[in-house]
This record gives sequence, structure tokens and C-alpha cells, in this order.
Amino acid sequence: MAKPQVVVAPVLMSKLSANAPEFYPSGYSSNYTAFIPGMPPLFFQISPVVLFCSICFYDYFFTFCLGHCGGISSFQPLQESYEDGCEDYPTLSEYVQDFLNHLTEQPGSFETEIEQFAETLNGWVTTDDALQELVELIYQQATSILNFSYMGARLCNYLSHHLTISPQSGNFRQLLLQRCRTEYEVKDQAAKGDDVTRKRFHAFVLFLGELYLNLEIKGTNGQVTRADILQVGLRELLNALFSNPMDDNLICAVKLLKLTGSVLEDAWKEKGKTDMEEIIQRIENVVLDANCSREVKQMLLKLVELRSSNWGRVHATSTYREATPENDPNYFMNEPTFYTSDGVPFTAADPGRPFHRLCPQFLGNLVNSRKPYPHQCGVVAFCSGHIVLR
Repeated sequence: MAKPQVVVAPVLMSKLSANAPEFYPSGYSSNYTAFIPGMPPLFFQISPVVLFCSICFYDYFFTFCLGHCGGISSFQPLQESYEDGCEDYPTLSEYVQDFLNHLTEQPGSFETEIEQFAETLNGWVTTDDALQELVELIYQQATSILNFSYMGARLCNYLSHHLTISPQSGNFRQLLLQRCRTEYEVKDQAAKGDDVTRKRFHAFVLFLGELYLNLEIKGTNGQVTRADILQVGLRELLNALFSNPMDDNLICAVKLLKLTGSVLEDAWKEKGKTDMEEIIQRIENVVLDANCSREVKQMLLKLVELRSSNWGRVHATSTYREATPENDPNYFMNEPTFYTSDGVPFTAADPGRPFHRLCPQFLGNLVNSRKPYPHQCGVVAFCSGHIVLR
């Protein structure tokens, strides 16, 4: 019996340095708000490390030292809260902006604090100008910080149903859509503008996609629908992106279709439209003719493949046990990576490979043990999550 050949993973040298400067994610703000009981919020520049250490010392000192000395019988750690409303904020913009920053850093607090936030706004937003200012603040946050686009869309949906003010100029949802239309009308110029202009345009496109998915419109009979105007707008935005096939425009189009493609196609099919077919055809033309990078062309082809598998969706009638390679596009997604004796990678989806000799129990034992198995079983070696077959 031939001795199993062990594949040794290459040693990678790290370029990380302990002396590297602090890293701040894109859109991160180092303006921290200090909340001190009985005092208005204080805004100042502070290092995140210093802030973290200060909070830890504050919590330890008051809960342990003073508590054990009898100075404080019970103490709640200092936490940022909006339960007291806006008494400590001199202007609406400061209150709203602080809450938006709070949601950006702690999105999990949305469910617990959004009701109080809306109630506070109902007592403060009583004029057309205040409502316009509120819309602009949320729009700017959602389009300047990409991680906030989804949360911003959820926030817009909630406020559109819970803000009581409805002036002649339009309610919250109407003013929001008007603001989006202002950006939409310059789509053609923005798609061919400079890097900064295109980046701002892409943020708007993705925010509009999130709005389409999250903004609910209740009909007179209580039924909930999506805004058809946004569906039309997204179609035209895709046209603008594909008409200017620069790499960043095409990447934005891929992100938008991954986000909304399945919902858009379902809506178009219900109306008997073939818009998605036209979009896929346009993508294929871009891959053939456009001077975009190879990586972007691969992204476009992967998107076409995703759409051909019904956007990765599996019919609800199929259970896990009933899933097969024919009815589940993700059937082989969690399979390990296999290699032939020549080092060529392949998966269970490749025909003509000796997978009938590898039963699930065998693969499970192999993954758990991470040891080479006899060569008559078809396995030469197992290393770092990869299986090499003879």
C-alpha cells in the first residue's frame, strides 16, 4: 500500500504591526457624546481607548468601591438613554442627529427606543420647516453612512406611520419621496460624474433599494403594498448605471440587484413585464463589450447565475430531506473542497468523480479527525479543511 501523501499548507507571514496607527471604519465619527447625570450632553474629541477605559473605571469605582463601603446602596451603570425626551437638547437637529448616531452605533436599540423617539418628535415637529429638517437629517445619515441605509429605511417606514403632523406641503413619506426625487432627477449626470459624485450617487441608489423593501404603504382596505414609484425609479437607476459601465457603477448595480432583484422580478412578473430579462441581457452585453475589469465581469456573471437559480430561493414545499441538486441551488454550498491527485479542485457538483465511495458518515469522521485515510477509500490526505482524492 502506498504511503499517504500529506499536503502541507504554506506558511504565511503576517504584515500586521503592533505599532500601526488606529484604524477607523469609513464613515466613523470620533465625536463622542458624554452623558453626565444632571448635565446637558457634552461633545468633545476623545480616543475610543480612553473612552472605554474611563467607562470601565467609572463602572468599577461606583459599583464596587463605593458600594462595598456603604456609600451607595444600589447603583445602575451609566447608560445612554432617550427616555427623558429632548429636554437637554437646545435644537431639534441636535436631538435627531444624536439619536441617528446612536442607532448607527447600536442598531439593536431600535426596537426599544423608536416608540419614545417618535412620541418626542410628535411634540416637537409641529411646523413644515421642522418636518423638512427631519427628513433631510435622516436622508443625509442614510446616504453618507452606508451601514445606516437599512436602518434608515426602517426608521423612515416607522415615522411615516407614527408622525401625526401632516401639513399642506406633504406628510413625512411624501416629503421623503420628494427629497429622493431631487437626487433621482440628476442620475444621468451623477453616473458619469467624478469619483466623489458617483460615490454619493451609489449611496443614494442603495438607500432607495432599502426604501423599496422596507417602506410600507397601507391601502384603504388595510392591505400593505410597496411604493410602485420606487420600483420604476430603481429600473431607471439601473439603466443609468449600465449606460456608464465603469467598475464602481457596475458594482453598485450588482449590489442593488442582489438586494432587490428577487422582489423586483416577482413584481414585474405579476404585471406581465419582462424587465428582468432585459436587465440580464444588458448584463451579458456588458460582459462581452464593456472595458470593465475582469473581477467586475466575474461579479456580473455570478449575478446572472444567481438569478438563474431563482435568486437562491428554494420552494417552501421542499423540506431539508427532500432537497436534491435539481431543486435546491444551494445543495452543494456546504460541501468541503476536494482535490484530485493532480491538485485540481472539484466539488460534488462535478460529474465523473468518485463521490459514491464517500458516504456522509465517512466524510463526517474525516472532518472531525483531520487524519489521512487509506488510499483505497479514495482519500490521499486531509489538511486545513481540504480533501485530496486519488
